[in-house]
Amino acid sequence: MQIVDVKGLSKIYRGRVSHCALDRINFSIDKEEFVGIMGPSGSGKTTLLNLLATIDMPSHGTVSINGSNPHAMTHKDKAIFRRNEIGFVFQQFNLLDTLTVEENIFLPLVLNGVKSQEMDKEIARISQQLGIESLLNKRTYEISGGQMQRTAIARAIIHKPSLILADEPTGNLDSRSSKAVMDTLSNINRSEKTTTLMVTHDPVVASYCKRVIFIKDGKLYNEIYKGDSHPVFFQKIIDVLGHLGGDSYNLMEPIDNHK
Repeated sequence: MQIVDVKGLSKIYRGRVSHCALDRINFSIDKEEFVGIMGPSGSGKTTLLNLLATIDMPSHGTVSINGSNPHAMTHKDKAIFRRNEIGFVFQQFNLLDTLTVEENIFLPLVLNGVKSQEMDKEIARISQQLGIESLLNKRTYEISGGQMQRTAIARAIIHKPSLILADEPTGNLDSRSSKAVMDTLSNINRSEKTTTLMVTHDPVVASYCKRVIFIKDGKLYNEIYKGDSHPVFFQKIIDVLGHLGGDSYNLMEPIDNHK
């Protein structure tokens, strides 16, 4: 079953000099897939994510998420669709420091009018799964970056969205916290059967995915699948990035935790 279906997607920013950020992109993502998006700076990664997140409107083409085209909806219906169908994980966490960890996590449920008894049940389930039960009463400024990102992941999945969009989820974390966050996202993908699309510049992080799509100059450049060997997959990512050029990627050899 396809969760995401992108057809002929283009984005042109009009101005004194028009800029084509995306040029006739086509791809699909099946239910339960964990897909990475990679490419040099300015390749169109952020534009693609914004179009999928319904933050921006396409110039041409269509985006279908769980069988619906959110760009054809009214502003109100689009907001409801985004709230119900999409979970967001950001590089900057985007947590509210005036709220506790628990309050940040159940915010999507409050917006959806879920009863308090059901919220308590979901909070208990998700906090145990992510190992943050002891943090629920703390404020966000009292916890580490890795703990904040796990809190953000809990908030993104508590309402059981069709699609999780992650934008450089380890960009502000050290290597140890990055590994913990990626182990979390990977475990959730397996256990909760979530469909996840993640933009990253880090090949070690990308190697957690089951498939990586590469874009360059707004066009699809290549895509590779994981297969059975994590080291082989990682090397393929490095090889494609070497051909792409344009950025200084982290080319450290990862510890193989995916055998």
